[in-house]
Amino acid sequence: MSAQHQSTDYQDFIPNSDFFGLDQDLSPEDIALRDRVREFGENTILPIINDYWERAEFPEEILPGLAELGIIGTFIQGYGCPGMSRLQAGLVAREMSRIDGSINTFLGVHSNLCMGSIYILGSEEQRQRWLPHMAKLEKTGAFALTEPDHGSDSVSLETSARREGDHWVLNGHKRWIGNGHAGDVIVVYARDEEDGQVKAFVVEKQEDGTYPAGYNPTPITGKIGKRAILQGDIIIENLHVPAENRLENCNSFKDVNKVLAATRGGASWEAVGHAIAGFELACKYALNRVQFGAPIASYQLVQEKLATMLSDVTQLQLLTRRMAELQENGTFTGAQSSMVKMTTSRKALAICREARDMMGGNGLLLENHVARHLTDMEVVSTYEGTDSIQALIVGREITGISAFTHVKR
Repeated sequence: MSAQHQSTDYQDFIPNSDFFGLDQDLSPEDIALRDRVREFGENTILPIINDYWERAEFPEEILPGLAELGIIGTFIQGYGCPGMSRLQAGLVAREMSRIDGSINTFLGVHSNLCMGSIYILGSEEQRQRWLPHMAKLEKTGAFALTEPDHGSDSVSLETSARREGDHWVLNGHKRWIGNGHAGDVIVVYARDEEDGQVKAFVVEKQEDGTYPAGYNPTPITGKIGKRAILQGDIIIENLHVPAENRLENCNSFKDVNKVLAATRGGASWEAVGHAIAGFELACKYALNRVQFGAPIASYQLVQEKLATMLSDVTQLQLLTRRMAELQENGTFTGAQSSMVKMTTSRKALAICREARDMMGGNGLLLENHVARHLTDMEVVSTYEGTDSIQALIVGREITGISAFTHVKR
């Protein structure tokens, strides 16, 4: 530790988590974006998030401030959205997750998946109808793809859609839908009974703030992670959706994949944010926690742990920065995405676990924040493809053999 940190009080000490100075190469615009999100997170979200997290409630009070940050809609061009680069969108996810994963999930669902679906798959009229309001957070959104029996194999979704005159009638069951119990604009994916292809439909709240008959959401309770953003379990029974609310350019699951490809990588940037938080929290704690007459940071075992954590954080930063470069030049592949997701999730989860362990019993307390990051990382490791699924995709790329299909012996 440098001489300037040789005091007994490290409460205000900020560890250097950018060990290779990657942020030094950022443009002034990128740095301003990073600092804007970081300041909002530290000053507005961090002081209140533990209370909301423990009560399993979303902090709606932050929405006006989020709207003013100029980050809603991330990669979308026009309609009041910022048209960010891949790197900029990644920095937003990293900085927000460094503070809290629930708020980052809300942004990912609203800005990327819901608004992204409308932007990529909707007509110009549909974009104009919904996106400007959503960019101002006057309306919030959700993305209803996952079903109880179809998570990793979402391509096999069973929710059905049947055309009847000037309406579509939807029936099915969606689960784990972030903001699906409260969003004003819900993009629901269903399979057309006539041609068997997947289509996208926008379900809107009515003027009185209720959902139309047939859309029955219930918040999922009892979660151990991402507690400040609720997911809906949604029963859809004879839900009538106006024909003009079918997104015109979604005609098969290949079109759904366009949205997934456009938003790919968000979970990896989030993992980096949680990893940075875990390292920084552990470092500050070790410097301030005195045992056996000295800060635990002065012991060899703890220093080895911190060195390993920082090394892993640096590797994750390098991976995601290279990912952004490949995405910008259009050469990023699905297998590469899987490797980045698998690696960032594994290492970030390990870092948060190590940080919690380093704090002992104190690591279990929300006031020390690391438990929130740890359990949120358990969620990140699951969504956008579990560790096992990502490994199988990489394995298929390596060997040319798909191991997804179960073979009876």
